[in-house]
Amino acid sequence: MKTPFEPQTDLKAISDFANQHQAENDRFSAFLKEYNDEAIDAKVQELDALISPTISCTDCGNCCKSLMVCLNEEEANNLSTHLKMDRPSFDQQYLEKGSNGMMIMNQMPCHFLQDNKCTVYEYRFEGCKEFPALHLPHFKRRVFTTFMHYDRCPIIFNVVEQLKIEMNFEGSLPNQ
Repeated sequence: MKTPFEPQTDLKAISDFANQHQAENDRFSAFLKEYNDEAIDAKVQELDALISPTISCTDCGNCCKSLMVCLNEEEANNLSTHLKMDRPSFDQQYLEKGSNGMMIMNQMPCHFLQDNKCTVYEYRFEGCKEFPALHLPHFKRRVFTTFMHYDRCPIIFNVVEQLKIEMNFEGSLPNQ
């Protein structure tokens, strides 16, 4: 980062800013397409490594309050075993199943969120472990979903806003 950075963590301020800057974010999404995938990945991962440690997920927990979490058979089996539940009971209590075999948690906020902490952390699902996925390659393939969560995840918000500054994108926030 070019300057010391104080992350924005106020969820209302983030949401308000996101609503006011939708057109800018659409332009930024298009702007990113002009750049090399590896270069964007490197910059996003660098910013994520700097910003993520400055934001406490347990102070927020917004992803667990507002995201639909998908899971697979193995994850459902592992968690039902941990909870000492048979799978049919686990499925009935916690899951919604699609006709294509896809499973999602049947409630938001997540059943397992308590005081902004995951009560089954060691058994959490892959999607939970990976979120917000800024450390993964192929960021440009996930720009749409990144912006879907931009207004609710302080890590995503701050990485994207800092990325705009680092890339000299017109319309980015001034350095703070």
